[in-house]
Amino acid sequence: MEIQTFENVFDALADTPAEAANLKARAEILSAVARRVRSWNLSQEAAAARLGITRPRLNDLLRGKLGKFSLDALVNLATAAGLRLEIRIADAA
Repeated sequence: MEIQTFENVFDALADTPAEAANLKARAEILSAVARRVRSWNLSQEAAAARLGITRPRLNDLLRGKLGKFSLDALVNLATAAGLRLEIRIADAA
């Protein structure tokens, strides 16, 4: 059996480099939004209202359910949370 090594877990999970990049971007934004929401020290109901989503949707975010969020949705949530996104693009190795 051949042992494969990957640069990150998303490369191992994804079938294509594009899918891995999408997963990584979504995970980074989800994590940043969850940290911001937790820093508010609000009830989930109040935090969800602040983001303009339902409490169950916020619960999915706080539990890290990445598959439930598109990149577009996470960008919108980051903005609603008062975060500014910056995109860096580099040549592939």
